[in-house]
Amino acid sequence: MDAHLIWLLCIGFAAGLMDAAVGGGGLLQIPALFNALPASTSVPSIMGINKFASANGTLMATIQFVRRLPVPWKMLLPAALLAFVFSYLGAKLVAYIPTEWMKPAILVILVVMMLYTFCKKDLGQVARTTQLSRKETALGLLFGALIGFYDGIFGPGTGSLLAFIYVRFYAFDFLTAIASSKIINLTTNLAALSFFVPHGHIIWAWALPLAAANLCGGMVGARLAIKGGSRWLRYGFMVLLCVMIGRFGWELWQQ
Repeated sequence: MDAHLIWLLCIGFAAGLMDAAVGGGGLLQIPALFNALPASTSVPSIMGINKFASANGTLMATIQFVRRLPVPWKMLLPAALLAFVFSYLGAKLVAYIPTEWMKPAILVILVVMMLYTFCKKDLGQVARTTQLSRKETALGLLFGALIGFYDGIFGPGTGSLLAFIYVRFYAFDFLTAIASSKIINLTTNLAALSFFVPHGHIIWAWALPLAAANLCGGMVGARLAIKGGSRWLRYGFMVLLCVMIGRFGWELWQQ
C-alpha cells in the first residue's frame, strides 16, 4: 500500500473521530489531502473526496448519537431539508462570491463564541427537559437555511457554529447539541455530493478508503463523546475553537 495513502488513512480516522466528538474534522483532513494527493489534482476533486469521506464519518456518528440520545426531530428534519437546499445553492454560487470576505467575520464570531463559552461555566451542562416552542422551531428553520448556505459556499466550522447555536439559543446540553448538529451536517454533506458526484469530482481510489477511515473514526468519536458527557465536550469545544481561531488568524495575517 502506498505510504501516502497509509498516512492519509490515519489522518482520516483522526478527522472522523474529532469531527464526531466536537467537530472540525476538516481542519485535519483537507490539508492532508492537499499534501498527499498529486499536485495535478484539481481543487474540486480534493473537496469532493473530502466531502464523500466526511459524509460517511458523519453518517456513522449520527447513527451512534440518535440510537442513544433523544433529539428534537420535529425541528431538525425541516431544518435539515432547508439546509440541504441552501447548501446546494451555496455550492452553485461559490464561484461568484469572494469567500475571502467571510474570513474576518468568521474570525470575530469564533472569538466571541470562545469567550462566551469560557465565561459561562454552566453553558451546555444541563439537559433541557421542556418541549421546543413554535417560535424556536421556526427559528430552527432559519438557522438551518443560514448554516446550509454557509456550508455550501465556505464550510469551515459549520458543525461548531451549529452546536453553539443549539447550546446558546435552545439551552441544549453540549451532547444533544453535537448530536443535533450532525443531522444537519449530514444533509449539507449530501447536498455537496449531489453536485460533486455528477460532475465527476471524486477520485474513488482515494475516496473509498478514506471514507472507511472516517467511518471508523466517526464511530469511535461518537462513543467517546457519549461516554465523556457534556463537561468533557465543553473543554473539547473550546480547544477546537482555539485551533480554528489560530488557523483563521494565521491565514488573514498571511494575506
